[in-house]
Amino acid sequence: MLGILAAGVVKAQVLTPEIIHGDEDTPKRLPNGKLQSDAILKSEYDQNVKDARELTSLAKSIELDLDKDDQYVLSLGMLKKLEQVEKISKRMQSRIRH
Repeated sequence: MLGILAAGVVKAQVLTPEIIHGDEDTPKRLPNGKLQSDAILKSEYDQNVKDARELTSLAKSIELDLDKDDQYVLSLGMLKKLEQVEKISKRMQSRIRH
């Protein structure tokens, strides 16, 4: 009788893959009940909107600089703004591709 009871305890302690790795098909939820993936997508969308507004502002500023400067002069400030445009657009592309 003790042998049957011991075998039952050993069998009950066998770990299944679900116990070891967790249920990977179940979406992760935040403490507020929302899906983690939805929260990430919302955050990335908000950041893309913010970056798009900054790109628009930089483009307008570059246009004003071009109108103001001489045709033979390119200011260092404008070059820095153009580099910033490139940096922001790469950051947006990276977020959109994921």
